[in-house]
Amino acid sequence: MKILAVDTSSAICSVALLENDIIVDEINLDNGRTHSENLMPLVDEIISRNNIKIKDIEFIACCVGPGSFTGIRIGVSSIKAIAEVLNVKLASVTSLETLAANVNDAKTIVSLIDARNNQVYCGIFDENYDLKEEALADDINEAISHIKKYEDVVITGNAIEVHKDLLINEIENVRFSEENRQLAKNVGKIGLKKLNENKIEDADTIIPIYLRKSQAERLKK
Repeated sequence: MKILAVDTSSAICSVALLENDIIVDEINLDNGRTHSENLMPLVDEIISRNNIKIKDIEFIACCVGPGSFTGIRIGVSSIKAIAEVLNVKLASVTSLETLAANVNDAKTIVSLIDARNNQVYCGIFDENYDLKEEALADDINEAISHIKKYEDVVITGNAIEVHKDLLINEIENVRFSEENRQLAKNVGKIGLKKLNENKIEDADTIIPIYLRKSQAERLKK
């Protein structure tokens, strides 16, 4: 099965092509241009350089957030259009799940995304990449209070850059992932897992996940 995977929820515009669980190719681009400029050309590139046609895609996995509000909207709307034309099923993959797939050697995997102003998006997963509790968008100290309940913790995500010292001081024996980017190859990995669990959607049902309101909405309030 040929799977197209896309992630536009971070600064990286990322696309990947998988054949079942094998990563055939990937492109990860952070060139300062917008995802609206990069995404479709990258999809065309990964299709053409692997000598297939877009109609050969049998399943699509799309990161639906949380993360960049604009990036998420671009990715989801583009993938909805492709899926509708191809009449293929989709898997919605959160950016927290995408990050968790960076780690394969821990009982507790914590995805931590910086949301600025001391706020983070946090997802706490088991070794099978299933949530141990509901994901949250909150102050870093509140997130830490949840993380401290677990043992053998590995943290992944860009919030490490901002809060590493605090995490080391507050969480006993915490470890950090060497890979902390949100990449489409992991979207494909989790998407295939959801397909096997029959957790699939179509172009009409896939929606963005924000976890909190946009900055414009918060300022207006």
